[in-house]
Amino acid sequence: MLKKLTFLTAGESHGRGLLGILDGIPASLDISENEINIQLARRQMGHGRGGRMKIETDKAEIWSGVRHGKTLGSPIGILIQNKDWENWTEKMSVEPVDETIKKVTLPRPGHADLAGIQKYGFDDIRNVLERSSARETTMRVALGSICRKLLEEVGIQVASRVTQIHSIKDDFPIPSDYSLDILNKKADESPVRCLDKNKEVEMINCIDDAKTSGDSLGGIFEVIATGLPYGLGAHTQWDKKLQTRISSIMMSVNAFKGIEIGNGFSGGMKFGSEVHDEIGWDGNKFIRHSNNAGGIEGGMSNAQPIVVRMAMKPIPTLMKPLRSVDIESKENKDAHKERTDACAVPAAAIIAESMLCFVLADALLEKFGGDSIEQLKIHISSSAKY
Repeated sequence: MLKKLTFLTAGESHGRGLLGILDGIPASLDISENEINIQLARRQMGHGRGGRMKIETDKAEIWSGVRHGKTLGSPIGILIQNKDWENWTEKMSVEPVDETIKKVTLPRPGHADLAGIQKYGFDDIRNVLERSSARETTMRVALGSICRKLLEEVGIQVASRVTQIHSIKDDFPIPSDYSLDILNKKADESPVRCLDKNKEVEMINCIDDAKTSGDSLGGIFEVIATGLPYGLGAHTQWDKKLQTRISSIMMSVNAFKGIEIGNGFSGGMKFGSEVHDEIGWDGNKFIRHSNNAGGIEGGMSNAQPIVVRMAMKPIPTLMKPLRSVDIESKENKDAHKERTDACAVPAAAIIAESMLCFVLADALLEKFGGDSIEQLKIHISSSAKY
């Protein structure tokens, strides 16, 4: 669904590392490995993460597309090494090995395991689970960080917060004087990235209870973007609509099972007079008296904050496994166990920020164009409406 940007990721969860390429970023954008690593560190936060986070300290290495701290307009290549590779050199060797490697034959309900082996004809589930692992999202965050930097250069900010883990809801309203920088700072200070300190304690206790019982938890989070002009996206074709593009990339992330923009599902239970955002004039520009649409009308940004909420299912790898069937013997057994998290909702919110950055940067470049960041800024300054 991206029109001007292209990105690819490669790599397995326990392979040598992750590779990523991002093409289409204009020249002369300031970017550093440190800026990328800040976002990678945010992705590793959160109460309920498993042992892998104690092993990996994700660091991005920029291999191409940047010179002296500025993008060149050419494809940007990034490498993130897996520190855990040293423990998997035989099991994940590219070359054939003499050692007999035990096959994984017990598919996990809720994972790609069974469908993957049926699709490709594998007799070892590890051929599927290594790539289908959420470890891949590490590279998405790295590449998305470059898109975030482009957005920040033109005054667009992206932030997120957790609003629910399991049945514990945080309905704490975002204070009107919060910029999105402040929102992210406040959310990042919480082990579960929520704003209500009382709900934070309840969420932590709920995660601990699930972990003790060998279970996992999902939840809901929202991602917000501000500073957008009118007209990103288009009403003229289905695949040009901004909500189509956002939904497509968000739903490509492991474990994301539901999306709403603005008041989404709750709007389906109200009258039109309660839902649609009335228009005003403040003497200088058009204003809205509400933002139930979540910043998108008719497939286009309407200069209001974009608000996207995502539902994440519980992680399907459980320390107390569910029932399964061995793909070789066809015996009823418990599903395979891998190292896992009890809850990754706080981290998922960071991943979703990067996904939204991809789409907004792409739509911005589509509308305003420019081979360099200076040209893009000139085009925005001369024609953007807010």
